[in-house]
Parts: sequence; C-alpha cells; structure tokens
Amino acid sequence: MTTKMEEIFGTFQEEYVPVDGIRLHVMMFGMGEPLFLLHGFPDFWYGWKDLILLLKNEFKLIVPDLRGYNLSDKPEGVENYEISLLVSDIKILAEKLDLSNYSVCGHDWGGMIAWNFAEKYPDLLKKLIILNAPHPKVFRKKLQTDKHQRKASGYIFKFLEPNGEKGLYENEFQTLKFSVFGTAVKEYDEFDKSQYIQAWKQPGAILGGVNYYRANMAFENFTGIINVPTLVLHGMKDMFVTSAVLDGLDEYVKDLTLVRVKDASHWIQHDQPEFIAKKIKDFLKDNG
Repeated sequence: MTTKMEEIFGTFQEEYVPVDGIRLHVMMFGMGEPLFLLHGFPDFWYGWKDLILLLKNEFKLIVPDLRGYNLSDKPEGVENYEISLLVSDIKILAEKLDLSNYSVCGHDWGGMIAWNFAEKYPDLLKKLIILNAPHPKVFRKKLQTDKHQRKASGYIFKFLEPNGEKGLYENEFQTLKFSVFGTAVKEYDEFDKSQYIQAWKQPGAILGGVNYYRANMAFENFTGIINVPTLVLHGMKDMFVTSAVLDGLDEYVKDLTLVRVKDASHWIQHDQPEFIAKKIKDFLKDNG
C-alpha cells in the first residue's frame, strides 16, 4: 500500500544511523552529487519538503532529523547538545553513508552547525549553503550592538531561563505554531501543519531543540574564518534573524555569494522554493 510520504516524494530511503552513541533518523532522496539538508528550530526533516521535490532529480539528498528532534534520539543533559557534538554527528553520518566531496545546506540551527562544520572540516566540503542562519561571530556582535536584532532574539533569552521551554507546550503549541505558520509569507497546508505537530509531540523533542540554545551561546572555539565557497540566501522578512547579520560577512567568508530574497521570511525554503532551488543548483554546478 502506498503511504502518504510515497505519494508526496516517490521513492526514498529511510534509515536510523548510529552516530556517537545515538541514532539519527535520516531520509534520503535521489541520486547524484551528495547534499546534506540540515534543519533548524523548531523544524525537522519534513521542513525541506519543497526543496526535496525540486532537487531530488539532480542530487543525492541526505536529510536527517538532528539529534533531539522528531524521530532521532534525544539524549538527556544540555551538555549533549554542544556544537562540537552536533558537527561530529554530521561528519560521522557522512562516513557511515560512505560519502565524500559533499556539500552542506543549513537553515537556522542547521546553518549554525554548517558554519562550524565548514571551519573545522573544510577539506571534507565541496560547498556551503546557508539559509537564514547568522554567522556565529557576526550574530554575537549584533546581539551586543544592534537593538533590532536584540529585540528579535528576545525568545532566546526566555529559553535560557529555568524551565524556559514549558511555554512552548501551552495551548497545543500555540507559540510554535505562530513562529512557523504565522510568520511565513506563504501559507502552510493542513497536512504540513499536522506533520509539524506530530513532530513536536515526540517525547523530549521540544526540550531537545531548546537545549541547542542553552549549550551554545559563546562559540568561543570558533574563529569564524570560512575557506569553503559559500552561498548565503537570506529572506528579508525574517522576524527572528534580521538582515543586520549580513553586515561584515565578507570579513569572515573568503568566497562569498550573498543573495537577499525580498519576499521571504525566516522560512525561506518554504516561501520561495523555486527561487532557492535554482540558486542552489546554479551554485553547486558552477565549477569556476
């Protein structure tokens, strides 16, 4: 019997891959040059749906639930969500899947992981793609100096408080629903919304996502220097990561292509999938 996911995506692989003492739930689509798609908060693999459909005929897409999310393991303790472990998860996952010369595309926290991965393991990457995820060094500066970004990031400071995640469960995830469905430019359909709610209901998933913020506020071991060709796509209607984080990027990224996307929110891959897919294809196919 054909499942709903098969109706949407056609053929795909679904695996639980052991990495460093935990298991990651991983969806894989297509054949060709490997490209990791790393989601952020409060997302999960399915948030890449529209890009998967547009890219799967030309690339091998590796789309995990990151640790702490949806169907991946959710280890207890803030220390289990430090950036070094999140980066290691992706490196080990690539090794387990016998992949080399791959590219990484990250959104939100997935982008934070991707920035750190590119600094630590530039020789493993072909190219880096960032969607509405601030460069950690630039972001830290903007939190100190830019009042608009500080206000937009107010939710982060709430997460850092004891039991700061509790409010996210209230009124059937009302805050999470607004943060995703209420701030996007393009409307989500009812099936997509139901998938998000199902992911948020997974035991430990909300706390796992919040622990990313609690474990990683300093990035002290991160110089920020990126020596991998990098494409940054930024939705200019983002309510959480303002365009101020684009200032000074070229001081850290040696080979930078920066695209400001006018009619896109934080959920840029949902709002403008055709535009984003074309930019990704052109970038990855450019051997110049």
